[in-house]
Amino acid sequence: MSRRLVALGATLLLPLVALAPVPPAPAAPLAAAPTAEQRQRPALVIKVLSNRADLVSEGDARVAVAPAKGVRLRTIRVSLGQRDVTKRFALRPNGRFEGIVTGLKVGRNVLTARAGGFSTSVTITNHPAGGPIFSGPQLGPYECQATARDAQCNEPASYSLLYQSSDPTKGGLQPYDRQDPPSDVATTTTDTGVTVPFVVRREDGFQDRDRYTILTLVQLGKPWAPWAPQPQFNHKVLMTHGGNCGAAYAPGEPPLEDYSGTIPADTPGITQSYVTALGLGFSVISTALDNTGHNCNVAMQAESLMMAKERFVERYGLIRYTIGTGCSGGSIAQHTVANAYPGIYQGLITTCSYPDTLSAGAQFADYHLMRRYFEDPSRWAPGVVWSPTQMADVEGHISILNSVVADEGLFKAALNPETACPGTQDPVAGDRRTRYDSETNPGGVRCSVLDIMQNAIGLRPRSVWTAQEKAAGRGFAGVPFANKGILYGLETLKAGRITTAQFVDLNEKLGGLDVDSQPIAGRTQGDEASIRRAYRTGLVNEAENLDDVAIINFGGPDPGIAHDYAHAFWTEERLMRDQGHTDNRVMWFGVTPLIGDPGWANEALTEMDRWLRAVERDRRTVPLARKIVQDKPADLTDRCSNVPGVGDVAGEDDEVDCALPESLQLRLSTPREMAGDDVFNDRLACRLEPLRRSTFDFLLLPLSDAQWAQLRAVFPDGVCDYSVPGRGRVRTQTWLSYSDASGDVVHGGRNLPPLPAGSADGWSSASFREILRR
Repeated sequence: MSRRLVALGATLLLPLVALAPVPPAPAAPLAAAPTAEQRQRPALVIKVLSNRADLVSEGDARVAVAPAKGVRLRTIRVSLGQRDVTKRFALRPNGRFEGIVTGLKVGRNVLTARAGGFSTSVTITNHPAGGPIFSGPQLGPYECQATARDAQCNEPASYSLLYQSSDPTKGGLQPYDRQDPPSDVATTTTDTGVTVPFVVRREDGFQDRDRYTILTLVQLGKPWAPWAPQPQFNHKVLMTHGGNCGAAYAPGEPPLEDYSGTIPADTPGITQSYVTALGLGFSVISTALDNTGHNCNVAMQAESLMMAKERFVERYGLIRYTIGTGCSGGSIAQHTVANAYPGIYQGLITTCSYPDTLSAGAQFADYHLMRRYFEDPSRWAPGVVWSPTQMADVEGHISILNSVVADEGLFKAALNPETACPGTQDPVAGDRRTRYDSETNPGGVRCSVLDIMQNAIGLRPRSVWTAQEKAAGRGFAGVPFANKGILYGLETLKAGRITTAQFVDLNEKLGGLDVDSQPIAGRTQGDEASIRRAYRTGLVNEAENLDDVAIINFGGPDPGIAHDYAHAFWTEERLMRDQGHTDNRVMWFGVTPLIGDPGWANEALTEMDRWLRAVERDRRTVPLARKIVQDKPADLTDRCSNVPGVGDVAGEDDEVDCALPESLQLRLSTPREMAGDDVFNDRLACRLEPLRRSTFDFLLLPLSDAQWAQLRAVFPDGVCDYSVPGRGRVRTQTWLSYSDASGDVVHGGRNLPPLPAGSADGWSSASFREILRR
């Protein structure tokens, strides 16, 4: 989206309300010692509104001091270390005694509030604006933007204006020139009942070495302070996400459009949901690091969103709740961040849905290997011939197109470390600053998404190093999946749709992948520690922590581009396994490929808003998860729209209607399901049991001795035992940090301490804070 920087007047900069100094209190006699009752009831409480007190960044924090009844505000003194910062505080229009504390040094800072004979303190740990905070040591070399002020890509924020045109032929938001205002500015009425010109202020800046964007509906010429925002702001935030899965070593662009940019933002007749949200009074936040196509690392995604929320609370206002939205990789970011860093979102709107990167990645790795075998008839044994229908059957699909697109468009680009990615240069022999080449530059920068996840999944042990790792002098990121023990095509063989000769030849010839995703004759072993860490860190989304978010998922049939609706069911099955129900999730299915219906992004936004408003009003002392289920509007149900023979039937339950046509919803299978695995599709690696000849007793003609010998050679250690959990599966640990106190990496992460008291109270209404308090 093009935009024009405008002159920044004092009103456009949205300055903070002048911080009126508190007059000095007259000298008072020494206070009497507090009584026992007074000692039990704190006279002062400090609340760090903008973030967790131990994860603050950029040298400032929004802080409120809450006095007990009877304590006069004019007697309160606040100090940062030895420095008096009382003048930063005042009674604000929102009724709070608060201010923005600036000048925080990197590291621990003690903020103390005193009144009479009472005092209380909180430790605020400040981190650099360029990061990291909890994502661990930053990878490099990293190429900052040309205008960066330092090696962490910092530079002052810039501001521009946009507007919604009243001309329906102009799609998207248009640049607004304050010196020559356009004549076609539309008006909008927000959900707070305020009618204003549809003019938007856009802030663009850098945090964590990458770009962020904040959009707000603005009334030009009027002040805005974080404790006195303009009345059109409804204190709700929409976070937008991008698609795909990739790695980058340079800043990217924050995504705004629905459907991962597949429908351009300026398409006439299509209103993107972020524009709808702005018109309702929402603010919109997007970060480049939360775009999985740019950064497929859940910890870095969560870190960037946390930093953006902190900045927002400090400069724009408190947040009632935050809604995420996004397609494909945008669904991955929402699902995994919500599960591994609960509290960042309160509602998720997912489409073109995947539960996570790695379980889909294992599926696509299988496709990659199958394509090598199926598409090269010279590899087939004499007498073995495969039809396209049989190939698709073994893959779990109705067409081999799905595997081709998944492999070419997703797997190869994401897993090949030699693929070019932003911020890298063509390989130069011996130059670690240029891109990896297995032959000429093994010490170079690797563009595999596994390598940008290395703080989470860890590095390969020296005992398994390849020649390239030895030449580089370090292990590469571990391989967190395996295909050892998988009897590919077993279910197809049982159904009689392939021959025993085809089954044996496929499993003998399939092979595996090495650390560079290159083919090897044997099966992929996987790195044991990395497999376990994939579960621990939430890179595999097992949905253990999704009960505290409301979810609306929508989609449509897949024409063969690796987004079949089955992936939405993976999340559904995992929720059911963990919770015993899926009542906090709504599923919509329509006929428009991938997205179901072009208008659903906006409808889902308004429906999610209605759902969360109901939860917000619920002040019962019951678990948040129960509120989300019980406060869901009665008419917000599963739906199947415009599917022939299916739909909303009067007097019948929508969920029953939608449960019937899974074939129409194209709930397709996977190579691992067709090998006998279960519907959760979350087994990165299986535990083994002995290969038994009796497994094949269903065959009309038994295995020949030669065929049995072939299978035994392929599976000397046994085959997958699907009656037990997969290798390495453990529960996801929330709010992990990937560095220790000295900044050194902690592979697999360490648990952050409990949330400091009174932290992040500006992130959501009180009804939603339970998840942060755990």
